[in-house]
Amino acid sequence: MGPDPAVAAVRLAVRRSLADLPPGAMVLAACSGGADSLALAAALAFEAPRSQPGGRPAGGVTIDHGLQEGSAAHAAKVVRVLADLGLDPAGSVAVVVGDRGGIENAAREARYAALDEAAVRLRAAAVLLGHTRDDQAETVLLGLARGSGARSLAGMPPSFVRTYEKDGAKVRYLRPLLDLDRATTRRACEAMGLDPWDDPHNDDPAFTRVRVRHEALPALEKALGPGVAEALARTARLLRDDADALDDIAARAYAEALVQDEDAEPEARHGVELDVERLVALPRAVRTRVLRMAAIRAGSPPGTLAAVHVDEVDRLITAWRGQRHVDLPGGLQAIRRYGRLLFGARPRDASDR
Repeated sequence: MGPDPAVAAVRLAVRRSLADLPPGAMVLAACSGGADSLALAAALAFEAPRSQPGGRPAGGVTIDHGLQEGSAAHAAKVVRVLADLGLDPAGSVAVVVGDRGGIENAAREARYAALDEAAVRLRAAAVLLGHTRDDQAETVLLGLARGSGARSLAGMPPSFVRTYEKDGAKVRYLRPLLDLDRATTRRACEAMGLDPWDDPHNDDPAFTRVRVRHEALPALEKALGPGVAEALARTARLLRDDADALDDIAARAYAEALVQDEDAEPEARHGVELDVERLVALPRAVRTRVLRMAAIRAGSPPGTLAAVHVDEVDRLITAWRGQRHVDLPGGLQAIRRYGRLLFGARPRDASDR
């Protein structure tokens, strides 16, 4: 008799994610102790020894954000569960969460920085994340509310690479469970005798994602019928293909329009310069991507650079009436001057001098 269907589904998803990784390389599961990441960790512990002749090493890591009383004790409990599953090494990392961009964004930044460090230290080929189809649907709705374009509506990619800030090493992340719903991971935990942790923050309406999860999505299901989450996730997958193609075109257009980038001489006033004549000739869908790319390369934080900022910069090209500049997040501004679009640090006011 085979495993429970939910267990089999999670294991299959993890098995497929391991198939393209280098033989013998370490894989880590990021685990909060919740049902999604706990089912993921258990599946990795089962699949890693069977993923190739001789198996592969697999470990688990949990992040202690220090945002709740008893968080250290909870992290220690998760580590014991990971070790009992057979993951080795199994450990926790305590992080300090700041307030940049709100508590959710700050916690995410701290978490990924810690996972980057763990992956580099352990020479892991990949870090597995437990995001599900329900998480994807919530992400799409949040992107829709922000009105930030196809890339935002494309949701979370199944794989992505981050650069470890200390030495430039590349860290690969995989989301094997994006095609499975949250109910499946919870059933898998029950079938395997695992007791998942229910994070109180997941029920706190102070967090936007929680309101989407408990109010917006149920309201849509009630009004439109079942299957909304699945449809949103499918839309994200289709839009991701389109966004990837447009981003590739925009990257080439950026290189062609680039006059000066952030690697120029330190005394250069602006970090990125683009040729306006080349920008004018681009379709808007490509041009706005080039402008966003330039702003980010110059130092504007991607998480706070919104469509409204990019639209105003685009007006410096398409509706030029002598405007002085556009202020951008991160203390930057975009200025049109002598046929160039310049992105760089905002000059200090006279009172600051």
